[in-house]
Amino acid sequence: MSEQTTATSLADLKALVQGTPAAPAAEAPKREPKRDALGRSYATGSRKESVARVWIKPGKGQITINDKPAAKYFARPVLRMLITQPFLVADRYQAFDVVATVSGGGLSGQAGAVRHGISRALCNYEPELRGILKKAGFLTRDPRAVERKKYGKVKARRSFQFSKR
Repeated sequence: MSEQTTATSLADLKALVQGTPAAPAAEAPKREPKRDALGRSYATGSRKESVARVWIKPGKGQITINDKPAAKYFARPVLRMLITQPFLVADRYQAFDVVATVSGGGLSGQAGAVRHGISRALCNYEPELRGILKKAGFLTRDPRAVERKKYGKVKARRSFQFSKR
C-alpha cells in the first residue's frame, strides 16, 4: 500500500510530484517592537481627507490632540469613544499617553484618523496585539471618500431642477 501524505504548501506539492521529501516550512518571523530613543512608538492614521500623526508611550492615559486635551478637541462623546476603542479592545485602557497632530477633513474624519493611528502605533509598540486589532477592523484604512463633482451636475449626482416651461 502507498503512504498517504497531505501537501500544505507549494513546496510540499512540488516535492510530492518530484518524489523527494520536502524541507520543513520555516515559521513566520517574529515582529520586533518599533520604539524610538524615548520609548515611544509612531504611526500615521488616515480617514477621508484627514491625516493623523500619532505617538504613544506608557503613561496614565492622557490623550493630547493638536496640543489640546481630547475632551476639549473632540467635544462629542461619540468621537471620544471612537479614539479610545483600540485601547479597550486590546485591554490597555489608560496604560498609554497619546500625542497626536491631525490635519484636514472634519471632526469625524479626524477622529477616525486618530483611531487608525493609535491602532497602528499599538501594533508597533506591542506586535502581539496585531491579531486582536486586525480582527476588530482597526488596522484597515476605510477607503470611503467624498465623490467628486461632475460637470453638468449641481453636486456629484444631483441634477439641476427641471422646469417644463
